[in-house]
Amino acid sequence: MARIVIILNTSWNIYNFRLPLLDHLIGFGHEIIVMAPEDEYSRKIPYPFHHIHIKSRSVNPVGDLLIFFNFFKLFKKTKPDILLLYTIKPNVYGNFAAYLLRIKTISNIAGLGTLFINPGLVTKLAKMLYRLAMKVPAKVFFQNNEDMEMFIKEGLVSENIAERIPGSGVDLARFTSRSSAGEKNREGKFIFLLFSRMLWDKGIGEFVEAARLLLRKRKDVEFQLLGFLDSDNPKAISKQEMDRLTEIEGINYLGVSDHVEDFIQKSDCVVLPSYKEGVPRSLLEAAAMAKPIITTDVTGCRDVVEDGVNGFLCHPRDSRSLLDKMEKMIGLDSKERARMGINGREKVIKEFDQNIVIEKYTQAIGDILVCDTKNACI
Repeated sequence: MARIVIILNTSWNIYNFRLPLLDHLIGFGHEIIVMAPEDEYSRKIPYPFHHIHIKSRSVNPVGDLLIFFNFFKLFKKTKPDILLLYTIKPNVYGNFAAYLLRIKTISNIAGLGTLFINPGLVTKLAKMLYRLAMKVPAKVFFQNNEDMEMFIKEGLVSENIAERIPGSGVDLARFTSRSSAGEKNREGKFIFLLFSRMLWDKGIGEFVEAARLLLRKRKDVEFQLLGFLDSDNPKAISKQEMDRLTEIEGINYLGVSDHVEDFIQKSDCVVLPSYKEGVPRSLLEAAAMAKPIITTDVTGCRDVVEDGVNGFLCHPRDSRSLLDKMEKMIGLDSKERARMGINGREKVIKEFDQNIVIEKYTQAIGDILVCDTKNACI
C-alpha cells in the first residue's frame, strides 16, 4: 500500500470537498497525510496534518521559491509514495520538488482562475511553468474539456496523461432533492441565491447590479450572497465592499456556512454569473438538490447547465442579460421550474456523482503502484 499526500491551498477545501476521496483510499489500506495552509478547518481533518505556507495571490518569485523549498523539505521528511496535487502552486512547485525526489504525482487542474481570465505577462509565465511542471505527473486530471484541450493544444501537457473528470463530484446523499420548490420565507419572496467565494470574477458585481434593477420593478424578490470574504485572492471582495453592495434592502449577505444545503433548499433559483470555472461546485450542488440555475455561457458553467433544460445561460459580464434570465425564471410557473430542477438532478446523477471521481483516482493510483511493481513507466 502507499503513503499518499494530498496538497491544496486551503484546509477548508480539503475538509469540505476531498474527505470522501481520502476516506475511500484509507479503506484500501493506504496511509493519508494532508498538507495545506493552517486555518480553522485544519483541526477538523481526521488525518495527519502539515502546515504549508501558500499565498495564492502572490506573484513574488522569492516567495514562490520558498514554497518550493518548503515542499521539498516536507516531502523529504514525510517520504510520500504518491502526491495528489490541486491548485496552481502545488501543481507547479509541488511537481518540481517531487521530480527531484523521484515521487510520483497526480495533478488536478480544477480551473485556470484569474490568470487565464485576464491574459497578460503573468499568464505567459504561468503557462511556461505549467509546461515544465506537467512533465512530472503520471496523470493530469482536468475538470472540463475546454481547459484540457487548451493545455494539449498549447503543449502544456501530453495527451497521453490528460483525462477529464466530472469536477470534484457531488455527494448525492447529502445534496438531495428534498423538495422541488423553495421553502418560502415568511414574506413569500422569490429567492435568488449566489454561493461561492466572494470574488469579483464570480460575477458578484453583475449579480448585485441585476438585483438592483429588478428590485426597482418589484419587491417580491430577495437576493442572497453566501461565502467567504477577504480570501487570499487578488479579486477578493472585502467586508467594506460587501457592505456597500448590500446597502439596498432586498440584497443580503449571509456570511459563511458549512451547511450550504440548508440555504439551497430555501432558495428558488441558484445563480452564478462567473467569468470562467473548472466545474463550479456550487452549481453541481444546486442541481443535485433539484434547483433551477442561472449561470454564464462560459467554460465550466455550461458543462453543468443546458439552456432551457435545467436552467438558463446568460452572457458573461452582462448584468442586463442576467436580469433578463432572472425575469424569465420568475415568469415560469412552479411546475416548469420543478421540471428544470428534476432535469438538473438527473444530469448530476448521470455525469457528476462523486463516486465517478473517486473511481478515477483509485484507478490512477492503482496504475502507479502496478507500474512501480513492474519497474516500468506509465
